[in-house]
Amino acid sequence: MAKPAWKKFPYVDKAFVFAGAALKKNWERLHRGDREPFPADASVQEAWRLYHQGEFHKACETGLAAGIDGYNAANKATMIYANYLEENDKRKLELFQAVSERCEELQQAQPKNANAYYIQAYALGRYSQGISVLKALTQGLGGKIKAALETALKLDPKHADAHSALGAYHTEVVDKVGAMVGRLTYGASKDVAVKHFESALKLAPDSAIACIEYANALVMLFGQGRMDDAVKLYEKAATATPVDAMERLDVELAKSELED
Repeated sequence: MAKPAWKKFPYVDKAFVFAGAALKKNWERLHRGDREPFPADASVQEAWRLYHQGEFHKACETGLAAGIDGYNAANKATMIYANYLEENDKRKLELFQAVSERCEELQQAQPKNANAYYIQAYALGRYSQGISVLKALTQGLGGKIKAALETALKLDPKHADAHSALGAYHTEVVDKVGAMVGRLTYGASKDVAVKHFESALKLAPDSAIACIEYANALVMLFGQGRMDDAVKLYEKAATATPVDAMERLDVELAKSELED
């Protein structure tokens, strides 16, 4: 049976095309959040070019065809596509599971690859939200996500996206099981959540997704008391200038949050 087609990225923009040397020239800004090292392999570079312009399916295929060095590009393309564009819930969960499995393979082959752990945590985090966070916690996924993010940050303490994701982990746990159980059973706390979000924004001040995740967390953890701060963060995210397809999806998400 043919696999369902991936939806097209709806905001095609020639500003997101990084042909030739433009990829390397813009690499630091494009990867400020995940600090992926610039790849030596031309086919892996091509996978990242496709990813940045929103050709997520082609980026995934090109990354996988390049072998293990192309896994981060393939996995990131898959997770961003699944999170923002895939509408079928079952398919979305399957894509996140596939990413997590490939990350385990990559961790075995390249144990010092920070994004092998960060991307797995992201995929498992979104998978958990898809099946319900409480259910995921009873299945032991919480511990796996926390360990993966802590490993990513041990390998690269300046990984802004991993700080955001760990902040989100602490927030989700405290929100679902309460502060005391969260702290005693899962090692989660409001203070640690806030600390990670602050670190993320210090490292990547123009990151729309860091603003969005922090805003969501403030509402979940503190309710109306921090609503004004949350709205300011959403506004900052909604007015950010996206440099690639993923950032454009983040900005659109912030705009829709403000409309709600």
